[in-house]
Amino acid sequence: MQFEKIILASQSPRRSQILQWAEIPFEVVVEPIAEDFPPGMLPEQVAPYIARNKAVAVSQKIRGTHLKNLPVLAADTIVVLDGRIMGKPLDKNDAVNMLGSLSGKTHSVITGVSMLYLQREHAFYDETRVTFHPLSTSQIEYYVDRYAPFDKAGSYAIQEWIGVTGIASVQGDFYNVMGLPVSRVIQLLDSLKK
Repeated sequence: MQFEKIILASQSPRRSQILQWAEIPFEVVVEPIAEDFPPGMLPEQVAPYIARNKAVAVSQKIRGTHLKNLPVLAADTIVVLDGRIMGKPLDKNDAVNMLGSLSGKTHSVITGVSMLYLQREHAFYDETRVTFHPLSTSQIEYYVDRYAPFDKAGSYAIQEWIGVTGIASVQGDFYNVMGLPVSRVIQLLDSLKK
């Protein structure tokens, strides 16, 4: 069964761009949710948990519409340094401090994916290890002032200036760091068509 399109339960322009690059037809439908999680949850459980909540909220929103039989794809990306989850920065100072703590170190980027199709959930997470070169305060402030990464976990986007100039190595899926491990999503969609 070939899908006419999928529903992307995210307003992230990066996730939309990745799906466009992969030539996957999609329609964006979002339903705001609280992106919190139970205390004590392991970092690798947090992103899939939030992704599932996004997928469920959108599935409920489209129930009873012409979109109801399409797969709903949701994702959530977190940055983890030394076991501590780094969310989206609160303000400029928070962004500068986050990037300062990532400077010269290796951290994990974990994206949780939840796909709801015909009332069944298919979920996974992908982890990529990213190492930054040591970053100077002036580099960090330049990036934060120019790119305002306030909607990004860990205060950076790998495809922007800070990633191009400041990242020493990436172990794993580059697109996972952008917000969607798209090759695994394609494999999942292919398995649902059978």
